[in-house]
Amino acid sequence: MSQLKGKVLKSTGKWYQVMLEDGSQIDCRIRGRLRLEGLRTTNPISVGDVVLMSDKFDEEGKGVIEDYEHRRNYIVRKSTNLSKQSHILAANVDCAYLLVTLKHPETHTVFIDRFLVAAESFRIETTLLFNKIDLLDEEERYDLEAIMDMYRVIGYRCEAISATNQDNIDFLREEIAGNQVMIAGHSGTGKSTLVNALDPNLDLRIGEISNAHHQGQHTTTFAEMHPLQSGGFIIDTPGIRAFGIVDLDKEVISHYFPEMRAMIGQCKFHNCQHINEPGCAVKAGVESGAIYESRYWTYMQLMTGDDQDVHRRNKHT
Repeated sequence: MSQLKGKVLKSTGKWYQVMLEDGSQIDCRIRGRLRLEGLRTTNPISVGDVVLMSDKFDEEGKGVIEDYEHRRNYIVRKSTNLSKQSHILAANVDCAYLLVTLKHPETHTVFIDRFLVAAESFRIETTLLFNKIDLLDEEERYDLEAIMDMYRVIGYRCEAISATNQDNIDFLREEIAGNQVMIAGHSGTGKSTLVNALDPNLDLRIGEISNAHHQGQHTTTFAEMHPLQSGGFIIDTPGIRAFGIVDLDKEVISHYFPEMRAMIGQCKFHNCQHINEPGCAVKAGVESGAIYESRYWTYMQLMTGDDQDVHRRNKHT
C-alpha cells in the first residue's frame, strides 16, 4: 500500500491539518497505535513534522497519519497537563525568532533566558526581536539598548523593530523565504501583527492588551504553521506565559549558556556545578562582571528546580 507524505500545519490535539506535497491540504487523525508509543508528551505529532499517511481515507473522509519522519530538531516546554512531561511546540525548525517587548506587555529576562536555553539544547539558532519600539520614551530606549547589548555580548543577534513599520521588517521577509521558522513570545508581544505584515495574504486575529495586567489576550490556542508566498513557513506559537525547561540534565545545563560554556574548562573540578564549589571559573566570572548576574540567577533557578513563577522579573536584573 502506498503512502502520502505531508507537513503538519496545525494540530488541535485530536485533528491535524496536513499540507501534501502537491500543496493541497487535508484533515487527518493519528492512528491509535502511534499515540501509544510511550512518548511522554501531550502531542506525539506537532506542527512542522513531516508525516506519512495512508492513501486510504477513513469512514469520515479524513486522512490517517501512520508515522512521522525523524525530526531534525524540536523545541518543547513543560505541559500544563500534569500527567505528561512536555509539550512539543514545533519540529524541524530552521531558526527561531523570540518577540520581546519592554512594555505592553513586559518580557522579563528570565523568560528570555529560559527560551534561549531550550533553543540552545536543540541547536536552534535564535534571534531576539525587540518589538514595539515606537512606544518607548527616551529613558526606555536607553533600557532597551542596555538589554540588547547584554545579549549581543553573549552572542545573540538582537534587532529592534516595530511590526507595523514595513521598513523595519524587510530583512525578516528575506530571511524567512524558503525556510521553516518559528515566532514565539508572550501573548500581546505582536506575533500575529508581525506575521500578517510579512505576508499580506494572511489575516491572523490580533489580540488586545488587558488594561488590568498589561498582558496580552490569547489569540492562538494551538501552534499553527502558515505557508508563505515566498515558499517558506512561519510557525506561530500560542502566547507563552511561562517557559518551563524539560529533559535537561543538571550536569549539562551550564553548557547551554554560551558565556558559561566558554569558562567551564577553567573550573578546578571537571564536574563543577558552579554553585558553591571552590575554584569555580563561572562564579568568578559572575563576581568580575564577565557573566551577567541575571543570567547566572536564571541558571540557579534551573538548577534548583524553581519553576513556581518563571515569567516573573529576575530580582537580580
